[in-house]
Amino acid sequence: MAISGKVALVTGSGQGIGRGIALRLAKDGADIALVDLNEEKIKQVAEEVKGLGRKATIFKADISDREQVIAAVDHAEKELGGFDIMVNNAGICQVNALSDVTAQEVEKIFKINVQGTLWGIQAAAAKFIARGHKGKIINASSIAGHNGFAMLGVYSATKFAVRGLTQAAAAEYASKGITVNAYCPGVVGTDMWEEIDQRFADLTGAAKGETYDKYVQGIALGRAETPEDVAAFVSYLASPDADYMTGQAPLIDGGMVYR
Repeated sequence: MAISGKVALVTGSGQGIGRGIALRLAKDGADIALVDLNEEKIKQVAEEVKGLGRKATIFKADISDREQVIAAVDHAEKELGGFDIMVNNAGICQVNALSDVTAQEVEKIFKINVQGTLWGIQAAAAKFIARGHKGKIINASSIAGHNGFAMLGVYSATKFAVRGLTQAAAAEYASKGITVNAYCPGVVGTDMWEEIDQRFADLTGAAKGETYDKYVQGIALGRAETPEDVAAFVSYLASPDADYMTGQAPLIDGGMVYR
């Protein structure tokens, strides 16, 4: 219970990795503010958090909207009586050849993956400073933030950008006692990867499941990643054990990309 009594906000916490992170942080003693566009899903996760004996509150928000992100942080503080940990988890993927990517596609993914992360950094840091205490900001990058992948070029660009924001924010906020790190998952068996696999099938003619299987076969540990695998690492980043770590974006991918 290393983070017992802390308040954590997790964006994109209605399903997949975000849900896994929210439940792990609750298990480790934190009260959780759940933020997502899908209100019904975060209501369900809130019940799971409460089942673990922790407090939960929900807030429907579009993270690409700066004011909504600020409002989500204010809501977390008001409803849960504090604010200590920000997990900027929400994001979207996009599969397309670089030659075919449209302006609208680029604008949408950058608004969510990059600007959404920036607004979360801003809102959390401002709240920590206003409250006069240290805090932790944890951002979702990816193996695609370390290596650019074919057909995932613009998505890769957004995740490289998250690493850049993480490093810059770590440098800017260190004097305030705020640490900023990122986590870089690989192939996680979630709805997002089902969508990626289907999109590859549509564009390349690969059989359904073929792309997913190909990537899983490249994992040294021999299995796909789970949300729980990612959540365990995020819990470490949220804990006092990571107090001397900032500006980093470690891979948690079972052995796919090596740095």
